[in-house]
Amino acid sequence: MNKVVKDMLNAIWYLVVFLLIQAFAMFIVGTIWYVTQGQDLQTAVQSVGNGKMASDGLALVVSTIVSSLLTIALFALCRWAPMSRSYLRSHPWVVLVWVVLLACGTIIPSEWLLEQLNIQMPEGTEKMFEDIMGRPEGYIVIGILAPIAEEMVFRGAILRSLLKAFSPQMHWLAIILSALLFGVVHGNLPQGCHAFAIGLLLGWLYYRTDSIVPGVVFHWVNNSVAYVMFNLLPQVGDGKLIDLFHGNQRMMMYSLGFSLCIMLPSLFQLAMRLTRPKK
Repeated sequence: MNKVVKDMLNAIWYLVVFLLIQAFAMFIVGTIWYVTQGQDLQTAVQSVGNGKMASDGLALVVSTIVSSLLTIALFALCRWAPMSRSYLRSHPWVVLVWVVLLACGTIIPSEWLLEQLNIQMPEGTEKMFEDIMGRPEGYIVIGILAPIAEEMVFRGAILRSLLKAFSPQMHWLAIILSALLFGVVHGNLPQGCHAFAIGLLLGWLYYRTDSIVPGVVFHWVNNSVAYVMFNLLPQVGDGKLIDLFHGNQRMMMYSLGFSLCIMLPSLFQLAMRLTRPKK
């Protein structure tokens, strides 16, 4: 088989496996969950199939924990996302500090941009998201497991395969395709647009370092800030950025400008410090 075709098929296979693991975990956990709630097996299976599980935040959290752990274990054991300490042995601490600053600097601009596009999250998806974010155990999913699992799949496996499929001069196309897949699997337009934009940055970080570590750090900061804001700042519960500043438009624009003053220098520093490893 042509090597390019094989690498492309591998990328598709990794995505399919990722989705199957999620479906499998939801089915198993959901069925067990409803059986323990007193339903018979057939009714429990029907409840999961009808999507009733989406209304139970704790069941969703458990399901996502299971799917994330299975994903991490499978992709590591099969070496679909090769794990190595070589990048950490290079002591990239200054780079990771800039990654943290970059993640912080993108939060308000990305939220502002989504509001300008006037993209609304579906009501059912928003409620499901709130059910997970509003639980202490939800941070295990949002802040810890999701960054690791998703970086292993979309950068360590999918992007790695796409980079091998395309010539070095076409690396940007591999990054765009992996970011597009990352956005699509989120299943709704607001999160999908945000994931696509962030996926471009994450893909660039992976391309420059050949490691998922910077992406995991970026992903962790982004998700952790979202979790903290959701739980500690109820005034932004409706998703309006202006509410974070108590309706003060000027303060919001100052904050946007300040964020750009963090984001742009961080990008510049990372562009200067990161070099593509020699193969």
